[in-house]
Amino acid sequence: MSKLTQKQLDSHWMPYTGNREFKRDPRIIASADGCFYKDDQGRDIFDGLSGLWTCGLGHNVARINEAVAQQVKTLDYSPAFQFGHEKSFQLAEKITEFMPPELNRIFFTGSGSESVDTALKVARAYWRKKGKGTKTKFIGRAKGYHGAGVSGFSVGGIPANRTLYGQGLDSYHLPHTQAPGTEFTQGMSDVGAERADALLDLITMHDASNIAAVIVEPMSGSAGVIIPPQGYLQRLRDICDQHDILLVFDEVITAFGRMGANTGSEAFGVTPDIITMAKQVTNGVIPMGAVAFKEEIYDTFMEQGGPDYMLELPHGYTYSAHPVACAAGLASLAEIQEQGLVEQVRNNSRYWEEVVHSLRSSSELITDIRNYGYAAGITIAAPDGQPARRPYEVAMEMWAKGFYVRYGGDTIQLAPPFIAEREELDRMINALGESFGKL
Repeated sequence: MSKLTQKQLDSHWMPYTGNREFKRDPRIIASADGCFYKDDQGRDIFDGLSGLWTCGLGHNVARINEAVAQQVKTLDYSPAFQFGHEKSFQLAEKITEFMPPELNRIFFTGSGSESVDTALKVARAYWRKKGKGTKTKFIGRAKGYHGAGVSGFSVGGIPANRTLYGQGLDSYHLPHTQAPGTEFTQGMSDVGAERADALLDLITMHDASNIAAVIVEPMSGSAGVIIPPQGYLQRLRDICDQHDILLVFDEVITAFGRMGANTGSEAFGVTPDIITMAKQVTNGVIPMGAVAFKEEIYDTFMEQGGPDYMLELPHGYTYSAHPVACAAGLASLAEIQEQGLVEQVRNNSRYWEEVVHSLRSSSELITDIRNYGYAAGITIAAPDGQPARRPYEVAMEMWAKGFYVRYGGDTIQLAPPFIAEREELDRMINALGESFGKL
């Protein structure tokens, strides 16, 4: 039993959590090291989702810990407006080493949600600067997730994250990319690229002169690891170019190694105009996000900024480029590079693919398995219109066995740390097979 009192449990309104269920039987994490958590009962729990897609380096990384401790003692906070500190500029340059060459202007935020909000605000402002102020609408995609802010749920396409909140920003949605007949595809399907042509229908309906940007995840993570089919992202890129619409990749999950590449953009061979990021920037140690913009977007604001003492972009956050977060980010990204972890994920991805797809035979209730890089989603047939029930049951069985996996909607989601050994992956998959077998 947890040592927490009922009053303490009741005081915390937990995010994206069934609070009533959790507080009846709390699952409390006490510490973490390497690929494992330790719960408050002293049990080792394998981290099958890298935190929340955040901790590819594992936990308790000495280099990051030391950088954070030194930074707190040296400069704990610095104002982000009108003044700067060295590490923010150093980290911005480091991030550009992972980005497509054209996306070399970095704006710092405090989270992925703030990164999305920043990208969409800048997209609107950019078109106003270009004399096209009617371009204010956004196009997202069904099953997309873009954070928890008003702009994020507006362009997002997961119904459970939208319906409770009413009207959001003026936005419309492309169909998702799970084409019928592509179930159990390993990696990218060669079917479904034509789904991008739905963008042409939305342009016909709303006119390109009114559309500021299209925002998609290269791989939709929170909806259950939905992989783009061959040619799909390039088709979106071509249509956006033809109709003068910005293309935004939300890479909060896919940036910095998860796809076996520096970014999802690199993995899938398509360059957007804007990339949002967070999570792996600091290995989850300190909250931080960022947005990478094409240099031409940045230059447009500089050229039309008025007197040089004026603000070119009246936007930012109290914790933009927080010095402790910057220290963590520099250490995290240096570790990824020096340990060759992007290459390690790429080299091990085929093995991961094979073991994940071996789960197909563990239960007839598994209706689809999807994978790319170090990510996988498993769809489970729903009983009596309760899509979340069986994934919840599997996740609780896995927790009892000593494994943390994510359940959401009708899926189980997996994203092991980059540093995980094959033996550890095998143990998790074997435990999953046993858990599915009990459904």
